[in-house]
Amino acid sequence: MVVATRYAKSLLDLAIEKGQLEAIYKDMLLVKSVCTTNKDFVSFLESPVVKSDKKKAILAEVFKGKVSDMTMSFINIIAEKRREGYVDDIAIAFDEQYKKHKNILTAVITSANGIDATTRSKVIELVKATATGEVELIEKTNKDLIGGFVIKIGDKQYDSSVSRKLNDLRKNFSENPFVKEF
Repeated sequence: MVVATRYAKSLLDLAIEKGQLEAIYKDMLLVKSVCTTNKDFVSFLESPVVKSDKKKAILAEVFKGKVSDMTMSFINIIAEKRREGYVDDIAIAFDEQYKKHKNILTAVITSANGIDATTRSKVIELVKATATGEVELIEKTNKDLIGGFVIKIGDKQYDSSVSRKLNDLRKNFSENPFVKEF
């Protein structure tokens, strides 16, 4: 979202200028976490029925003392500009821009039962070999994969799951031109 990206970029630039990038990053991770785990809170912020003053008071109550003064001032500015409905999107955009600024590449590995430490280190090594900078590995589980894994790095994806291989076999069998139906 363009609005969220612009606000996040402004906050990132200000944090760099003031030398508080790491503190602001931690604050925005907290904001992102609160918004991700609390969909009712996000719905409340996005509601056109609730007045901005009420939203501003709730934001202050939720984050005061938990985030830095700069982050609190930023949240207040967002509320004054009637952009409080974008708080979650701004936090997400800030996280993405921070990682881009720090040259951190995110790799997401999804497996049926999770991965062990050896596999984790091998995946990190492989990702580091293909990219420059730091690697952040996010692990997810999905029982539907049956076995194997799916790794996603940026906009690229490698699918080595059993469910994918079974789907490929089904497709090949259904397209077999040598088997005639009677």
